[in-house]
Amino acid sequence: MSDIDFAQIFSPDQLAAIFPDTRTDDFFEALFGDREDGAYDISLKFNNGTADRLELAFHLARRPGKCLACNLTYGLPQVFSRHPIIDVNGIVARLDELLDGRARCGEWRLGSTREMSRDLHVIPLFISLRQNGHTPASA
Repeated sequence: MSDIDFAQIFSPDQLAAIFPDTRTDDFFEALFGDREDGAYDISLKFNNGTADRLELAFHLARRPGKCLACNLTYGLPQVFSRHPIIDVNGIVARLDELLDGRARCGEWRLGSTREMSRDLHVIPLFISLRQNGHTPASA
């Protein structure tokens, strides 16, 4: 599996198709009743891939004139993990399709929110990869 070019498979264009910009507005409309109340834009980025694990991340980029306060983002992993608009299960299923049988996505989990700067917070998405019908012990 070391010959898989994960960065090419999970290109920015592919990830934007899986998690389009419109999903941010849909999320805030569902959460607050108005898409303009959102303090950040959400995008999905590829970080790293190994034989037994993928690491992607939700990037929360501060919207102009808004505050990306920690108290707005630290509880998000729990919200994202079950919110139907974010749909992490659906995202993982689409990532699995992109792998086209070269590997299979297994269990996933969201990590804790990381404050990269006042303008960017990141929520890691860890996905275990299966090969030959075997799932690694941890994601």
